[in-house]
Amino acid sequence: MRCVDSSAFWASFPHDPRDPAHAPLRASDQDRDLVQQALAEGYAEGRLDREEYDERSAAASAARTLGDLPPLVADLVPAPTPRRDPRTELALATPGELRRRGEAAWRGDVREAIGTFLVPSLICWTVWWFTIGPGGHPWPIWVMLGTGINLVQTLARGETLVGEHVRKLEKKQARELRRRELGQ
Repeated sequence: MRCVDSSAFWASFPHDPRDPAHAPLRASDQDRDLVQQALAEGYAEGRLDREEYDERSAAASAARTLGDLPPLVADLVPAPTPRRDPRTELALATPGELRRRGEAAWRGDVREAIGTFLVPSLICWTVWWFTIGPGGHPWPIWVMLGTGINLVQTLARGETLVGEHVRKLEKKQARELRRRELGQ
């Protein structure tokens, strides 16, 4: 199948037929049609000969449950990357992945600091404009200075904050690894 994203293929089903909880559910015409399309593409690309296509197509048409469908396209749709539990994922994360997560957390800190700066500033300037207006003392500057300090610190201390996030992630990773060792 032309660069088929297996997760997109399986996500097109109302209920994932690979899920054991969904396997006994009755297959719908839409479910069977999705498998038929995958088979037709496999045949068109020469990955199935006519006999295989006919056999699988007949089996897809006769499928009663969702569990009957995945074996028909298992060798045509690339195996999806396994879904990992976020906690397990953290336990297996490399130092580079921890660094990327730390940087992402810092970018979140920056977004939060920008919001903390902009929202009160805009509110105060709007209140000032409609109550005092130009010509009066621009008191919202004091609000901007107060909330701007956090934004400047977050930006200026970027590398330090990334390091703090990475250390927190390393501690969580160590705890998760200990739990896994005790559980095994």
